[in-house]
Amino acid sequence: MKISIQRSRKSGLFFVLTGAICWGIGGTVSQKLFQQYGIEVNWFVTVRLLIAGILLLAVQSFSTRHSQIFDMWKQKKTALQLIIFGLFGMLAVQYTYMASIQHGNSAVATLLQYLSPVMIMVYMIWRKQATLTRKDVISAILALSGCFLLLTNGSLSQLSVPLPAVLWGLLSGVAAAFYTVYAVKLIEKFDSLVVVGWAMIIGGAALSLIHPPWKMDFASLRLETYGYLAFTIILGTMIAFWFYIESLKSLTAKETSLMGSAEPLAAVGTTVIWLHEPFGLFQWLGTACIIGLILLLQSNRPKPIQANDK
Repeated sequence: MKISIQRSRKSGLFFVLTGAICWGIGGTVSQKLFQQYGIEVNWFVTVRLLIAGILLLAVQSFSTRHSQIFDMWKQKKTALQLIIFGLFGMLAVQYTYMASIQHGNSAVATLLQYLSPVMIMVYMIWRKQATLTRKDVISAILALSGCFLLLTNGSLSQLSVPLPAVLWGLLSGVAAAFYTVYAVKLIEKFDSLVVVGWAMIIGGAALSLIHPPWKMDFASLRLETYGYLAFTIILGTMIAFWFYIESLKSLTAKETSLMGSAEPLAAVGTTVIWLHEPFGLFQWLGTACIIGLILLLQSNRPKPIQANDK
């Protein structure tokens, strides 16, 4: 039994780390599409959600549990939960993150989104599911210090990134916190492929009312543009979200959120090295504060909560 639990945790760690790296690199590729290839964020989010969602359900259709694809819609309560998750979880976290990248860069957007563990911590304390500790106070100080240094580069007179990028990035953190906590209810009942697939389709369908996916001059897109789009859809969206949700089966929501520390590292590294985005000394210190925050919280892991305890 102990060996089985250990293997389960190892698979959970593999899923969350792989998904986080894919998500971090996918953000940098998205930045290149926005800023160098003129791809519009509304169209981009719509297309990647719809295609990735359809692909995930297609994979599920070949499994022995393919009936779950439509079972989710048979109960009103489950269907409502799925719609809420698709709109306020999947669509919200995708759109706010991409909007932050479009207005700023992938590194800052990812680091701001990674304040979600603190938001989850505050939520758990507010719901009296956890108590305030010294580590929580230190974590809050690291989060605030990291954000200040990251966004100002040590200067009180101006932001180092545009204000819209900051606001969208903070909203992305809120959406990521909701996404992580709310997903647990659904994956206790259904396979992660089904949950994530339908959530993406719901989010993509809702956004298509604003920007239909067929409204694009496809003839003007270059071959490498299609390659970057394929990368962000398959690895940066489909695999990233699928593996992230899959990890919640063997890790707690807080653990999954924290163990994705590879995401900001991947985003910052590829942004600076590949896109040659300038990063000041104080911004590196801010990055270190936020990563230190993640590692600090990780050192105080709670015991996994079983489904029967909820």
